[in-house]
Amino acid sequence: MERYAWKATVREGCLEEYIRRHREIWPEMLELLKEAGICNYSIWNVGNELFGYYECAKGADYAARTQAQSAVVDRWNEYMKDVMIMEMDPQTGAQPKLSEVFRMD
Repeated sequence: MERYAWKATVREGCLEEYIRRHREIWPEMLELLKEAGICNYSIWNVGNELFGYYECAKGADYAARTQAQSAVVDRWNEYMKDVMIMEMDPQTGAQPKLSEVFRMD
């Protein structure tokens, strides 16, 4: 199973709102992530820095393509842009994938 990791930044003073929105994540967003084959998804923070990690049951390319083609993801990104800064990969439409440098199974 492929792994995918990303990073982003929460805008100053918006961390609690960012957390609240994820506690109330839309059911249709969760459904889309599942359809994309995304599982074992978690987001961590230190200060305003975010680190996200998930596994891709159908491959990272499939997950990125499914998200890039989704109106739900477009709405979610619009909803979140006032609380976070996300760089997007122009080729995939997703956050740039971090490179794995160490792994211990």
